[in-house]
Amino acid sequence: MASGTSIAERLARRAAAGAPLRVALIGAGKFGTMILSQLRRLPGVQLAVLADLDAARAIAAAERAGWERERFTPTLRVGDANDLVRRGRVAVVPDGTIAATADVDLVIEATGHVEAGALHAYRAIEAHHDVVMVTVEADVVIGPLLLEHAERNGVVYSMAYGDQPALICELVDWAKTCGFEIVAAGKGTKFLPRYRRSTPDDWFVHYGFTPEEVERGGLNGRMFNSFLDGTKSAIEMVAVANATGLTVADDGLSFAAVAPEELARTMIPASAGGILPTSGLVDVVTCVRPDGTFLPNHLRWGVYVTFTTADAYTRQCWHEYGIETDASGAYAALWRPYHFIGLEIGTSIGSIALDRRPTGAPFAGPRGEVVCATRTPLRAGQAIDGEGGYAVYGLSVSAETAQREGLVPLGLATGLRLKHDVAADHRLGAADLELPEQTSFAWQLRHEQDARFAGIHA
Repeated sequence: MASGTSIAERLARRAAAGAPLRVALIGAGKFGTMILSQLRRLPGVQLAVLADLDAARAIAAAERAGWERERFTPTLRVGDANDLVRRGRVAVVPDGTIAATADVDLVIEATGHVEAGALHAYRAIEAHHDVVMVTVEADVVIGPLLLEHAERNGVVYSMAYGDQPALICELVDWAKTCGFEIVAAGKGTKFLPRYRRSTPDDWFVHYGFTPEEVERGGLNGRMFNSFLDGTKSAIEMVAVANATGLTVADDGLSFAAVAPEELARTMIPASAGGILPTSGLVDVVTCVRPDGTFLPNHLRWGVYVTFTTADAYTRQCWHEYGIETDASGAYAALWRPYHFIGLEIGTSIGSIALDRRPTGAPFAGPRGEVVCATRTPLRAGQAIDGEGGYAVYGLSVSAETAQREGLVPLGLATGLRLKHDVAADHRLGAADLELPEQTSFAWQLRHEQDARFAGIHA
């Protein structure tokens, strides 16, 4: 009977039994702080470890999220990231003591850093902890390998529910489970082509924020710049493709200005009157017109799926029940207008720990790649400063194209230097960059993944 009750009810039972799920949260940035705000409200869930390279920042984040400062005792800075979950060295713990071991059920990786994410997730899995990978940047680089690593170790590797990729995966699964054929799936954002030139110095102007609001909200300029310039959209759509098997178009995301009620007429194949070259794609819509004005109704914060059926009676039912369709009635859409980011983490925790089901994971293997294009002309010797920085922005391409053209993943390009001058909007490949002689842990895992999945989509 217990297995048939809701996640919330079963978590409440664990709370009553004094057997809460013990969670380690790594990373106290914006996403981590949102998670913190809910962890103290979830019955049956206990924050066992809060870790960050900056203990003071972690404590401040917890306090901002409603925790009492005296609940936390800072320790020394964590020097070796993989010690965090393998030997239990922590930056902060919530019960006022220094933990000797990382005695947890589930690790949430929310650093936003590819190398840290790779280390933490891999070592947590080795230690037989379930993992929620908030750091999508790492997932699109080595997620398929981490998933296999988790399956070998009998644990769950999952996307974070509340972030748009997991919510898109949920919509895709819903449509498939209903017996519908997926046409497109994706999300909304605010994007204009000129945002490709945005930098960490001026990103907030395009959002309509003031410097004071940025400071008060603890907003990471590089991260928000990556939302603005299309990089985060590319990352999230590749994550969705890897999880669902949908296709990544080599000509990039359309960023078409489409309101929710227009999805069923627009995000369908051009042969049916829409804008897509084919069915089965991931794609992103923007909330603003080319002149920068907002659509009166838009999907800036939401997710969507478009789908079809060949069955005439099903189409008739869509019409009878007011389902939004195209003029022919053959294509329909479903959308969710908002996502609550870290505030929805309880769904992942419960689904993973209680039902052993991930809220999205890269089961389809490497379907796409996020590569980097130059924001401005760059000179030989200049370094690539990574996601949301001054040098490059991210583009999504198919895994086959990335392999054929020797394109370097954005998540592994940080710190690499150019061999020669390149023009703006140039997609960077191995021929353009001085590749590292001593590879990082993330690079090592990526080499292993490339060997493991070589030719799988050929």
